[in-house]
Amino acid sequence: MNDQPPWLLIDDDEAFLQVLQRSLGRQGIGALCAHNPEEAKTALDTQTVHKCVLDLNLAGESGLQLLPELLSLEPNLEVLVLTGYGSIATAVEAMRRGAINYLCKPVTLNQLMAGFEPLNNQPDLRRKPPSVEEMEREHIQRVLNEHNGNVSSTARALNMHRRTLQRKLQKHSHWRN
Repeated sequence: MNDQPPWLLIDDDEAFLQVLQRSLGRQGIGALCAHNPEEAKTALDTQTVHKCVLDLNLAGESGLQLLPELLSLEPNLEVLVLTGYGSIATAVEAMRRGAINYLCKPVTLNQLMAGFEPLNNQPDLRRKPPSVEEMEREHIQRVLNEHNGNVSSTARALNMHRRTLQRKLQKHSHWRN
């Protein structure tokens, strides 16, 4: 185990927490698990933590409401928000409330670890959230990848007219990497 403080993992899904904790452990990263806001706040009171993975939905409670409380307890905490129900509005709100990144489940360990990297390259990232266009691009790209590049099924999944999606993809042809 390295000398880095453990990560705080906050999710109401016990199986997900165990898998993530073991995966981080194999990388030499310790992890504390919390299943609800109270356990998370207790962990921050008792341990030094610099990185936090926060689920957006904690058994019906909002991770967005917990986010400012965590940052008030540990102002330098880097919080990455995870969700199974991604939307541009919640992504922007998470960033506005102080998250350094926002990822949609399912997520690989490499994606999760990379989610903390932009902060090292842009120390003021917390004050400058991504633009709505950037969030839209990421969301469209993720859904397009989930549908193996099929524009028609991607448009249906996004509840968007196929031609509208085609125009967006054509305007930003670099999106389809």
